[in-house]
Amino acid sequence: MHRIAIVGGGAGGLPLACALGDKLGQRHRAEITLVDSSETHMWKPLLHEVAAGRMDADAHGVDYLALAHWHRFRFRQGAINALDRKRRQLTLSAVHDDDDREMLPERVLAYDTLVLCVGSTGNDFGVPGIAEYAISLDTPPDAERFHRRLLAACVRADGRAASGQPSSVDIVIIGAGATGVELAAEIRQTTRAHAGYGLDKLDPARDIHLTLLEAAPRILPQLGERIAEAATQLLQGLDITVRTSERVVAVDARSVRLADGTDLPADLVVWAAGIQAPPFLAQLDGLETNRSHQLVVTLTLQTTRDPDIFAFGDCAACPWPDSPKPDALVPPRAQAAYQQAMMLVKTMQARLAGKPLPEFHFRDFGSLVSLGELTAIGSLMGRLIGGSMLIQGLIARWMYASLYKLHQVAIYGYMRVVFDTVGRFLRRRMEPRVKLH
Repeated sequence: MHRIAIVGGGAGGLPLACALGDKLGQRHRAEITLVDSSETHMWKPLLHEVAAGRMDADAHGVDYLALAHWHRFRFRQGAINALDRKRRQLTLSAVHDDDDREMLPERVLAYDTLVLCVGSTGNDFGVPGIAEYAISLDTPPDAERFHRRLLAACVRADGRAASGQPSSVDIVIIGAGATGVELAAEIRQTTRAHAGYGLDKLDPARDIHLTLLEAAPRILPQLGERIAEAATQLLQGLDITVRTSERVVAVDARSVRLADGTDLPADLVVWAAGIQAPPFLAQLDGLETNRSHQLVVTLTLQTTRDPDIFAFGDCAACPWPDSPKPDALVPPRAQAAYQQAMMLVKTMQARLAGKPLPEFHFRDFGSLVSLGELTAIGSLMGRLIGGSMLIQGLIARWMYASLYKLHQVAIYGYMRVVFDTVGRFLRRRMEPRVKLH
């Protein structure tokens, strides 16, 4: 059978593996293999909720092996060590357990068609101290590590307040894109809930100081100006300090230094100021990459130097000819990765049938930014409304939550999602509103 290897089980790679397993693997038309360095999947747009403590990563993680069993594809754990395009082989690294004992040795995986969708990582732009003292929310372990630090900082502050000492907690979030804005709003709301569970001396409104820094003239620079203005007002209503046109030049254990020489006190620092594709892509047997390490692809999502290798999502530089901006690339959004994944299902069917491959044309349905449990803001775009429409409030929040449900439907199916939703609703009455450990 034709061997299709998919590397990366994120917002695009996992739905692609599930769909191809259902359509090709179950009918024995192709052998589908999903490769990922982790054992479980977590939808990346939810990491800010994990970091703030409103969501338990363990409760929302999805086991790749279970999905592979249900959808008739194979799962192989490991990271890419090397690519041999001539032999059509991937070398996967060894996998170790928590005690650093080897579970799986280095292995070779053969393929006929290779699909790379390994997402993105934080780009610190060489700012001193970021790697040592800041956290980037790239993975669930990153988000959980920040949550533990946030809880520890609040407990220490409560102890200081009980003894009459200064009890402030200073949190600085660098980068006011969607991740930074969502995280700031979540932290403000969840720390209020934390204080209600035994932190009697801590006053979140007075003692927890949140500062959001952005180098651009406004927050959410990738989105429309109306959304940025409305989001700024909502953040200020949550007592979050928003500082734009502020460039960070260094970070240390106690502070964040700005370009004008100002030092902001910081007990916790989050870096959300930029992303790039994983650097290892630039060393994959001569495949063409750009300055952000993205693999350069054509409209068919084939890499420019090997038609048997496809790439999509954040790690791919895909042309966007329908954009009003010249030489624009498809933006790194979950909706773009999902659209590309669904097109690649048709692509693989056409490839097996010897038919011409379809070309990708991104349809921007708008953007939504969560600002806590009860509100969101964003724009809707589409033919039905003839342009864009600004929405905010509870309705926008419901629509934001529905995006995750649609992702779940793509990998679970409708019935499992219905039962899961009902079960979670019932369990919420027996659990604290936020994660307390």
